[in-house]
Order: sequence, then C-alpha cells, then structure tokens
Amino acid sequence: MQSVANIFNSLSDEQSVMLFTTIATKSISSVELRSKISLTRKQYYSKLSRMVRVGLIKRRSGKLVVTTLGKIVFELQKVVQDAYKNHWKLKVLDSIEISEELPREERKKLMDNLIDDSRLKQILSEYQGMK
Repeated sequence: MQSVANIFNSLSDEQSVMLFTTIATKSISSVELRSKISLTRKQYYSKLSRMVRVGLIKRRSGKLVVTTLGKIVFELQKVVQDAYKNHWKLKVLDSIEISEELPREERKKLMDNLIDDSRLKQILSEYQGMK
C-alpha cells in the first residue's frame, strides 16, 4: 500500500517535479522525454520508476501518461505553486494571525484584498473558520 509520504518522496526534487509536470501537460514518449531532460540514464529511470510505483504515471501505447491519481496530484501541485507565488502575502496573513489585534472580520477583509486566487481563499477560509 502506498502512502502520501511515498507520493511526496517521488516528487521531492526539482527534476522529478519537472518530469512529472512535462508528462502531465504533454503527450510524450519516454524516448522524447529522455532526450529533453539533462539527467543521467540512471537518474531518469529511477525518478520515473518511483512515480510509476506510487501510481502517478503509467505507460500507455508507448507514451507516458498521468493516472487518475496523478491528475489529482498535478492539480494540487498547481495550488501549491500558486501559494508559493503568493508567499509574501501569506506571511502578512500569518503576522496578523499571530498578533490577534485585528478582529476576525477585518482579517477576512484583508485576506480577500491580498489573495486573488479563489482556490487559495477557499482553503484559507475553511482552515481559519472565516466562512
């Protein structure tokens, strides 16, 4: 049985994320992908094999494709990337949460003004009980 830790481990470095993203966004054969990536043969196949083992990708008709689980993980990866792009705004929200000087309604207004991404707002609202 695979665990969430194994999934994270299979995507734990930039090269693995780049491989996974390329497979998720393009219909590409292993040969084509291998020629575009600057990894040793061993690194390339090791990273791919981990992703196959945890169920993120599979081979179909000579192409590498994401599985249904892989599609979900890829969408979540995009959420994390968007959060990282907004990390300074998130730090502002953290500072305000720590100080507790602003009333909850004011904190919610500030979050609404700072964060444009509706997915991030929804996550923050649910987590902080600001709905």
